Amino acid sequence: MREPSAGRNKMSREYIARDPRTGKAIQKFNQTYQDEDIRALLPQSGPWQRIPLQDILLLASGKVKKIELPINDGRGGFAGRIDGIKALNRVLGSDVDKAHSILLDALDDDYPDVRIAALKSMPSFSLRKSTSIFQFLSDRLMDENDAVREESRICLKLLSPIFPSGCEDILRRELRSQIMTNRGNAFEALRLTAKRWPEAGCLHLDELIREEDTDLRRRGSKILKTIAANGGATGWDLISWSLQDEDIQVRRNASQTFPKLVVSEPRIATILVESAIEEDDNVIRKAVIKTLKRLDMQNPRVTRMIIDGARSRDVEFRKACIGQLSIILSGDRLREVAEELLRHETDLELRKKLTSLSVDITMEGTESQKNQFLAALDYVDDEEDKSIEILKPIKKIKGEDDKRELGRRDRED
Repeated sequence: MREPSAGRNKMSREYIARDPRTGKAIQKFNQTYQDEDIRALLPQSGPWQRIPLQDILLLASGKVKKIELPINDGRGGFAGRIDGIKALNRVLGSDVDKAHSILLDALDDDYPDVRIAALKSMPSFSLRKSTSIFQFLSDRLMDENDAVREESRICLKLLSPIFPSGCEDILRRELRSQIMTNRGNAFEALRLTAKRWPEAGCLHLDELIREEDTDLRRRGSKILKTIAANGGATGWDLISWSLQDEDIQVRRNASQTFPKLVVSEPRIATILVESAIEEDDNVIRKAVIKTLKRLDMQNPRVTRMIIDGARSRDVEFRKACIGQLSIILSGDRLREVAEELLRHETDLELRKKLTSLSVDITMEGTESQKNQFLAALDYVDDEEDKSIEILKPIKKIKGEDDKRELGRRDRED
């Protein structure tokens, strides 16, 4: 198989996705294609890879029905028009325009097999020349043949992440298709597009979350996780609006963005968690609890949320928040809050926890607890101990004069 040329990579870099409303370029993300990306766009391995370059156009156009392939590594065989169409991405730079014309003809051919082969060739060839290709893709997505429509859906998922502007109108139509297979495929194409071009993803999601159709809002809200980290202010607004949606599943999907935001945008995560803290839904509650534990405990906003959460009607949420009290508070303030909560707590396990938090064990604890706060004795080294000697009275040694004095006293007696 021929390696992708520098010209193809250059063409992929020159493509600029544009906001359809303003015409301004959308910020670029990971725009240069590596070899593994190009390989993913190629048709499945087959005889087309071994067609001599000078024979590709002849086969693809149908001017030559079949050629015998050269024996290579013990392989020979034959190649026909279908193989030639699949090989169009391999033509020399001087033949790109001719190959492009042949591809467009094949996309509109009377035979389904030819149209399918052209669709298989479209993603890789589009890196060399994409003019008019998207209109043909749009038509083939509505083809009368089931196999052609299926191949078109695959093609859309490959092309949309590369050419978000070129596929924008197609995607908008397919996302709202009443054929659920088409709709599901389009949402997968949107997810892949949003992953590579967050701003392009936001453009579609901004429309989808305003739709009356609940299914569209639900499917769209699932993609919010994809743009949470890189969608910027627009993405955060989309998450915030979805957290206020009337449909519980939309709100649940939006809450699943919290874990990503707490890493990339902790300030935004704090604001969004605060807006969802009153939710009664268990799925959203779990997302809030999981995120609360990872927020900055020194943030006064977080402190207030945890204290308020310790008063929640939901026992699991109270348990999670009470478990964080000793992290965000200390001393008299911790005991005051614990005592206030204890007056209203009914759960036995939580009452026990609050009781332990409300007691100053340095004053009211057991002897064992109090002893933990006693200062330890200073350590005395053994050598130092030996140097300390107990002073004893020194007995005076008596001399000759003392003996005479004692003898005199005896005689007088």
